[in-house]
Amino acid sequence: MPSLSTVARIAYLASETLVDSQPPLPLNSEFASSFNSVSLSSRRRPNVIAVPHGGDPAAALLRATGSALTSFTALSNSQTIARLVLRLPELASSPLVLHIALLNDLSDVLLLRSVAPYFLLSTNALQAHDNALLATKLARTQKKAVVHAFFSTKDDSDTATELSEENLLTLLFDEKGLVNGSNGHTNGVNGHSNGTNGHSNGVNGHANGTNGYDSPEVVEDDRVALQLFKDYEVAALSVLKAVRRPILPLTSTGSSEPTTIIFTLGKATFDASVEGVSFVSVSLLSPLLPSRILGVIPPTVTSVIVLEQVQNWSLKWTPFYLEVVSALQQRNPVVRPAVHSGVLGDSTPVTEGDILKLLSKASNSASHSRLQRGSSSTEKVASHGPHIPKHELSYTKILTHLFRERLEISNSPDLIPVQGDLATSPEFALGRVRGQIDERAKLLVAVRDLLQSGNVDGELHSLLSKWVLAKDDGIKSRSLGQEITEKLELVNTSVEVQRVLALKSHFPSVSRWIIGSDAWSYDLGSSGLHHAVASGLNINILILDTLPYSQRNSADPTRRKQDVGLYAMNHGDVYVASVAIYSSYAQVLQALIEADKFDGPSVIVAYLPYENEDAPALNILKETKLAVDAGYWPLYRWDPSKELNGGEPFTLDSDAVKNDLQAFLDRQNHLSQLVRSKPQLATELVGSLGETVKEIRKKKALQSYNDLLTNLDAPPLTILYASDGGNAEKVAKRLSNRAQARGLSTTLATMDTMSLDSLQQEEFVAFISSTAGQGEPPQNGRQLLKAINAAAVHEQVLLPKLRFSVFGMGDSHYWPRPEDAHYYNKPGKDLDARLEKLGGTRVAVLGLGDDQDADGYQTGYKTWEPQLWKALGVDSIEITEAEPEPITNEHIKAASNFLRGTILEGLEDNSTGSLAPSDGQLTKFHGIYQQDDRDIRDERLAQGVEPAFAFMIRIRMPGGVCTPEQWLTMDQIADEHGSGTFKITTRQTFQFHGVIKRHLKSAIQDINRVLLDTLAACGDVNRNVVCSSIPTMSKLHAQVHQFAVTVSQHLVPRTTAYHEIWLDKKMVAGEALKDFEPLYGEFYLPRKFKVAIAVPPTNDVDVFANDLGFIAVVDDNGELAGFNVTIGGGMGVTHGNKKTYPRTGDLIGFCTPEQGKYVAEKVMLTQRDNGNRADRKNARVKYTIDRMGLDVFKAEVEKRLGYQLQPARPFTFDRNVDDYGWSTGEDGRHHFTMFIENGRIQDETGKEFKSGLREIAKIHKGAFRLTTNQHLLISDIPTENLPQIKAILSKYKMDNLSHSGLRLSSSACVAFPTCGLAMAESERYLPLLVDKVEKICEENGLRNDAIVMRMTGCPNGCARPYVAEIAFIGKAPGTYLMLLGGGYYGQRLNKIYRETVTEPEILDILKPMIKRYALERNDNEHFGDWTIRAGYIAATTSGKEWYDRMGGEEQFAQ
Repeated sequence: MPSLSTVARIAYLASETLVDSQPPLPLNSEFASSFNSVSLSSRRRPNVIAVPHGGDPAAALLRATGSALTSFTALSNSQTIARLVLRLPELASSPLVLHIALLNDLSDVLLLRSVAPYFLLSTNALQAHDNALLATKLARTQKKAVVHAFFSTKDDSDTATELSEENLLTLLFDEKGLVNGSNGHTNGVNGHSNGTNGHSNGVNGHANGTNGYDSPEVVEDDRVALQLFKDYEVAALSVLKAVRRPILPLTSTGSSEPTTIIFTLGKATFDASVEGVSFVSVSLLSPLLPSRILGVIPPTVTSVIVLEQVQNWSLKWTPFYLEVVSALQQRNPVVRPAVHSGVLGDSTPVTEGDILKLLSKASNSASHSRLQRGSSSTEKVASHGPHIPKHELSYTKILTHLFRERLEISNSPDLIPVQGDLATSPEFALGRVRGQIDERAKLLVAVRDLLQSGNVDGELHSLLSKWVLAKDDGIKSRSLGQEITEKLELVNTSVEVQRVLALKSHFPSVSRWIIGSDAWSYDLGSSGLHHAVASGLNINILILDTLPYSQRNSADPTRRKQDVGLYAMNHGDVYVASVAIYSSYAQVLQALIEADKFDGPSVIVAYLPYENEDAPALNILKETKLAVDAGYWPLYRWDPSKELNGGEPFTLDSDAVKNDLQAFLDRQNHLSQLVRSKPQLATELVGSLGETVKEIRKKKALQSYNDLLTNLDAPPLTILYASDGGNAEKVAKRLSNRAQARGLSTTLATMDTMSLDSLQQEEFVAFISSTAGQGEPPQNGRQLLKAINAAAVHEQVLLPKLRFSVFGMGDSHYWPRPEDAHYYNKPGKDLDARLEKLGGTRVAVLGLGDDQDADGYQTGYKTWEPQLWKALGVDSIEITEAEPEPITNEHIKAASNFLRGTILEGLEDNSTGSLAPSDGQLTKFHGIYQQDDRDIRDERLAQGVEPAFAFMIRIRMPGGVCTPEQWLTMDQIADEHGSGTFKITTRQTFQFHGVIKRHLKSAIQDINRVLLDTLAACGDVNRNVVCSSIPTMSKLHAQVHQFAVTVSQHLVPRTTAYHEIWLDKKMVAGEALKDFEPLYGEFYLPRKFKVAIAVPPTNDVDVFANDLGFIAVVDDNGELAGFNVTIGGGMGVTHGNKKTYPRTGDLIGFCTPEQGKYVAEKVMLTQRDNGNRADRKNARVKYTIDRMGLDVFKAEVEKRLGYQLQPARPFTFDRNVDDYGWSTGEDGRHHFTMFIENGRIQDETGKEFKSGLREIAKIHKGAFRLTTNQHLLISDIPTENLPQIKAILSKYKMDNLSHSGLRLSSSACVAFPTCGLAMAESERYLPLLVDKVEKICEENGLRNDAIVMRMTGCPNGCARPYVAEIAFIGKAPGTYLMLLGGGYYGQRLNKIYRETVTEPEILDILKPMIKRYALERNDNEHFGDWTIRAGYIAATTSGKEWYDRMGGEEQFAQ
């Protein structure tokens, strides 16, 4: 089947909504014909929407955004593409596929590349079939827009073998990704994928190429693009499994050791074989990683030719050519090949002679000359009159491309031969426009007179009426005008008809433009621009600025051309835009289209920096990037018409302005003038930084006062820090205090608050940076470091006056492998080297703080700081004042007035989505964590706006039991206040994410309305008390659950702050009565306190992992006799800090149920009075016990009790996993334990658990029980309701328990994107890893064997990983700590087996290990026990010995 029919079939079968753009009449849509054919044999019936030619397809697509998948089909044409470009950013995050059929040119469709996350290209029917499937799969799974451009051909030989409808739908609706690629190679979901020939692509997306060439460089791909590429690979493997054909972004053929690479973007057939030449065809254009491009260019290559089928491309350099050049900039110049750009003409097969001719042309041409392969239909643009510089033709071509026959350049040089030299002056052009508008107004009057005369028949009358209504529509007015003219020339010649015919040239609505350059804006008052702006006429003016950024200081500041835009904005009724074609092509298009639509004058100020016509386009590109990135040339749009509709008229389009907006507004440029003319805009812009003007003034006043107190002779010191965890920030603040004590004037800020421009004005700067991930800079330092790195690449001496010193903070053992050693303190080392390269003078040698030193980072800091004082000339000053004590959590708690702080005031502050840092600590006690969406943190930072702050709310629900009414409220809260989903946590309760600040109070009030609360769900108090879920022992469960409630109520804080803040309860008599905490006191606990209650033989709560544990003991009559008591368990660890470790609890005795709550109280109070309040990392009960000694701690508890605990009684555990499926309790009621992967309650394809559980809650007469393994029991179902419950479970596939034992035993914490502590993925990644590991288990006959595998995104241990048989703990994105040897029922800690593993290494380790386990295990021997017996890892006997013998045993040692 030909490519268009193939694509149409897939679009029809896969979509809920189809939008088909119609060709101009009388042609019929070829897609529509194919849809009709498919409908005859398929039961699928998507909603098909036909958009007529000239209509706006984007409007139809926006209306269809609620569909699970929307597909758009169209033949490529500039009009359709231009309208899509304008609105596609609104659709970029929607499940949308744009299938664009091409004839012989990619120029139009490539404009979509900048506004869609994915762009696929197909050159034949087979590839169109596979890429259509891939595009659809991507859009469905990633909820993003995908462009699929394909060449349409009438050639019957170009056909594709298609999937059956059943297989096609199975592929598209199956959300599970593949695990294995072809030939058994492992798919790299984390970037560790295999090349076609099985060569490893490296770590984090640094690919070695399609053919596995060894790339000589390490390439850091953009993180966002890398993640998009990973998702592409996963989808591609799904399609590969279905079609049994490889889906590759780049396909290489030809020589295996080439010296020349020819890239082709378009339809080309290279059948010939030429020695030393390799051909690479491009199928994925976005996101295409630089590492992938470099991967197909081996070091032997000396010449690269990029052929692109873009005959109407308006820029000097073609799009993929720039991608190749940009990628090669990262290669050593010594081995960097020459790159040639070329246009791919006709698509006839290429012979050996054609290739040799092309190589000859390339060898004889300069790299900036464009080559041509095949014939081209492109017509040369004739030029008459004054010479137009070739670079400026870029904008003219875009105008022609957008408006075609509608375009009228009112001062075109073509007018000179007829109208004289004055034709290009603005005054003359304006006069022509005014005359044309007046003539068209006369035409309108003449048409109306003709309509009223009655001298026309009904058909002509209808046409004239339609034209009056559509006179401003560029397409309709032209076509109607032609029809009217033809009919009028055939009728009797009345006076009215003659008047209309005399003005017939004005029937079409045209887009009028005046284009000017340097001389136009220097005398605004008397130039034609003044008259044009003041005229109110519908005229568009394009002003070109050609001053290079590098020469900006040589220009006359009083004669700046960009003031034209400011002048026009001050007028108030003019559309204004500042654009740069080499920075944002899409923004140029959007500005030109908006200007054309605006009813009135429009001024577009365009940047095109070049010195002369011989300036290479790459230089223009570099100058433009420098200008835009530095904020010198901001990109913006000002549309006064939006104000009439209540919208914001001003839109900033350039990231650099937003990154440094406050500093930018302070400089004398056109935006600062803008905000003076419109004060409310200034407030809006400054407000986006999360600070009010009043706050800024206070800071400036305080700074001025401090300046008076400092030594006027001392040099000013700027301290810039980058910190994720807060350590570098603390060091920077300490340095600032010590500098001020020495009389220095100091400025303290994060690195990203300083632009490179501003840094050039600084004299003394101290940089302090910690290390994140794999040697990456922290979040709040990345933008400045990126700018510094970019400037260093250009080898510019930008910082000649800067005197600097750098102190880096890291952990030399964090990356233990020798090949990873360069990650240690990499940000600090790189910054130090780059600053020197940019001309800065190092005043103190680079300081390196190492967490592994005896004194931690202080060892290196104590050496570095004195050198800094000496360089500043203040080393001899003696400091006698004591340094201020740092504010800690203990200070915050003591000053909080029993957990009030300023939370109430913070909730009322609408200037920011966050709370004050101190309040952020206090809200934890109220069950609330402040977070932000880390998936978009970098993007928000680049935009200059604060992070996307939201809050996590955790419920206090002892024992994890809730009623159906409470469940329905939780479901409602998730929809109305949260992210639409909610989570069952490992502490047997609910957790909501994505609650914005203004929804906090209403959400908590809704929670309390159903008799639940959030008090003490977090914070330094007793947390939610958990207990075993035992469906078969109804009476015992009721007793244990009641005990959990009793302990929780006994230990809950008594402060009334919770009710005052969230429930609007008022204090008595204006604070006449003071709050009192009988158990906690004003300082509360040193750290969190966790209590668990287990019922043998199931240790589902991991009782030994808690600060306090109760193990139920049942007497001979089946009654609850009491509890064995354990103390000292805990999971939290800090990477690299051996003073921290996990610990399992110790058994200290037995108590009765009546004594239990008092035992809990006395254990907690002993911890309250003896815990380490000076170091939160050593503040848990486990460290207090190890410091005091178990016997001493136990004696103190018994002293407070007034009696000794009884001896512990026998008990047995045999598992810690949940018992899935149906069971019946002693009371005859039924229970169903369902599997919910990682506890996430949501609706997804094939697993609509949220909707299903909502339906159950509406009819359920029993209860819901949450488990600490993040699963759910639907409990206490009466027999008469059983069929109804089972029917709903079946309908929503919630009764599916056919999962592997590994998956049923797995658990993960939330991690990205909401957890601020996460270092790697967890909840979103573990299911993908389980997919791969369970295949290994199945291959070895272990599908149904439970192996407890857990994952966390950081070492804090929320998913209790340290007692799992296999555990992975995040260290950096895609990199984990691997642990082995935990006890199957949580009785034994595991131990670190590998300090750094990525997915390929995980699978390489587990594959032979699991195979051995299957062959060698004893009867009933669990995996954790076997790894110890087999010699892989040593058993951990206590928390203090956790680090002993880590790294594996003997031959398995790391």
